[in-house]
Amino acid sequence: MKDIYKFLDGIAADNSRQWLAAHESEYRDLRARWIDDLDRLIACMSVWQPDFARQNGRDATYRFARDTRFSPDKSPYKTFFSAAISPFGRKTLYAAYYLQIDARDAENGLYGGMYCLDARMLSKIRHAIVDNCEEFEEIINSPDIRKLYPGWLGDKLKTAPKGWPKDHPSIDLLRLKCYGKFHHCNRSYFEDDRWYERAAEDFLVLKPLIDFLNYSLDEDV
Repeated sequence: MKDIYKFLDGIAADNSRQWLAAHESEYRDLRARWIDDLDRLIACMSVWQPDFARQNGRDATYRFARDTRFSPDKSPYKTFFSAAISPFGRKTLYAAYYLQIDARDAENGLYGGMYCLDARMLSKIRHAIVDNCEEFEEIINSPDIRKLYPGWLGDKLKTAPKGWPKDHPSIDLLRLKCYGKFHHCNRSYFEDDRWYERAAEDFLVLKPLIDFLNYSLDEDV
């Protein structure tokens, strides 16, 4: 992955179509290697999540070009390679595993959970947390999750969500607008030739949380 980071550093320094055109061959080679490693990662994860076996790296990875239609930042390209792994596909609204190899150190790492939930989904997750509070607390307070995936990503409400008392015992969890976790990785993590084996082990730590979120979405409230 050292070559990928070198490429990403280059596009971060000169995020232009002219720069990418001059490095088109390099980009295509690196993207192919990235997809191959994603295939290896998915194979490792399939050991403990058999329905991943029908997934593949090409379908899991995201486009490198940015969608600038509604963004004030008109930079044409991302500064990272990223992918989402889920039985429901890359564009799912269900909880999934996500990874990002990024020129920006703070964004470099493994992610898992649910993001950009609509009101219906938030309601279901909040009810599931309250109805199964002991199970959920046991999951998120497991030593491995607390060590590798501390805290929560995303915004939270300033007060209790509508319909919930401000002094509810689980109010800190109910105020969350996203239920996502992040494990920061330095560059050496992904520069290891067999990084995908370690990533599969680190993703396994999140499986109880991912499973809880997904079966909660399928429950009737």
